[in-house]
Amino acid sequence: MYIAYGATHFLLASGDRDRAEELWPLIDWCLEYSRKRVTADGIVASESDELEGRFPTGSANLSTSSLYYGALIQAGRLAKAMGKPRSMVSDYETRAQRLSGAIEKYFGAKMDGLDTYRYYKENTTLRSWICLPLAVGINQRKNGTLDALFGKLWSTNGVLTELKENDSAAPVFWDRGTLYAFRGAFKAGAADRALERLRAYSKTRLTGFRVPYVVEAWPENGMAQLSAESALYCRIFTEGLLGLEPTGFNTFLLRPNLPSEWSHLELNNMMAFNNAIDIQVKRKNNKLQVTVLKNGKIVVDRLIKNNTEILVSVK
Repeated sequence: MYIAYGATHFLLASGDRDRAEELWPLIDWCLEYSRKRVTADGIVASESDELEGRFPTGSANLSTSSLYYGALIQAGRLAKAMGKPRSMVSDYETRAQRLSGAIEKYFGAKMDGLDTYRYYKENTTLRSWICLPLAVGINQRKNGTLDALFGKLWSTNGVLTELKENDSAAPVFWDRGTLYAFRGAFKAGAADRALERLRAYSKTRLTGFRVPYVVEAWPENGMAQLSAESALYCRIFTEGLLGLEPTGFNTFLLRPNLPSEWSHLELNNMMAFNNAIDIQVKRKNNKLQVTVLKNGKIVVDRLIKNNTEILVSVK
């Protein structure tokens, strides 16, 4: 499922039709494999997750189903861009809608007094991966989830992997959980709250005693620095603050969510959709002036409310 989720995003954002044709059979196989593992409850059976058994995951976990949902959304967009049958696109969209409802019904729960998610059926502790629904655009339990991530689970090293009471062992954290949490929080519209935590995290991690890259985990691997985690840091700004989602080989959604104390945000010379893209967001009269340039030429120049979605074409 990680392959389908990552590959669909990459192919849309790259604007590479030939590579999409090459990799489509792999994506189709991954989606079909997950479809066959959908349970009677409508979620995906999985014996593990990205942490590969380091923490309990039960027989079906929130991570796998959330990423399957994200992969279905992006696969529908990719199939449409490739000219696949409309019935195929509709099938992906329908499956994603059903899965969203199943995630709410199966995983939605009151945990530690908060309306958020249990990570698996028998789960009794708060876990960092409850951020993943926010990262893929599922916001029904946004407030309780943010309270868990930036409240009960928060530490000087970001979001703890698991919250255990009366546990004398050293707290465990994996930076990727924190980075997904930031991305999801900004994407869900909680810019001011997320910025406060992002500033603290960045000061500790990127300008503090372990610089200049994001780390993997503690205590495992002694906080080794990894490029993959550092790439996740960059996605906080593209997919979180800007709300950028590729919808085709040359189209994408923007949903800028500028923190109240920021006057502007610029992302220049981003190589995507087979073009050089500049995105400029400036606060103007309680609204945002959004300007998008393709190879130096303006393709969008609009005044919108903060956290408003617009469709951009760079054909």
